[in-house]
Amino acid sequence: MKVRDTEISRAMSHALRHEPWLYELELDDEGWASVDSLILALHRSAPEWVGLSRSDIEGMIARSEKQRHELAGDRVRALYGHSLPGKLKRQPAEPPAALFHGTSMAWAEEILRDGLKPMRRQYVHLSVDEETARQVGRRKGESPVLLSVDAAAAHREGVVFYTGNEKVWLADSAPSRFISRG
Repeated sequence: MKVRDTEISRAMSHALRHEPWLYELELDDEGWASVDSLILALHRSAPEWVGLSRSDIEGMIARSEKQRHELAGDRVRALYGHSLPGKLKRQPAEPPAALFHGTSMAWAEEILRDGLKPMRRQYVHLSVDEETARQVGRRKGESPVLLSVDAAAAHREGVVFYTGNEKVWLADSAPSRFISRG
């Protein structure tokens, strides 16, 4: 049976973002693991992964719209969404002028009052466009609230931003003074 891309992505995300120790994977300080180690770990984890190959992983990454993973030579990593203890090192970057965050009505008021915090993740996730932020917000409630972050002003005042991928930017936090309803 051929394993689907979504199943490969989900398993890789769990292994590389959340619980690498369950797979006996060693991640370096930037979140990289050996591709061969990941494949072997997945082979050992469940019978349906026995046929998984590097080309399956390469294909999934190439076809993925969400760009959650990255391959470089014999290494692989998750690009964002980590809940691991200790922060992975990221290179600071200048963000777009505005970024967006979709959330539920219940969380919106708290965010507008207290700012965005990473909660159980390492970084705050921000979207480059309103539609992506709305999609994220729909995971948190039927009628998502769109929040706009003045990333340019926040960056000028010392908030550090990092590139996640083409649609996602990361920050350690975002103070409420830079956030408004979208």
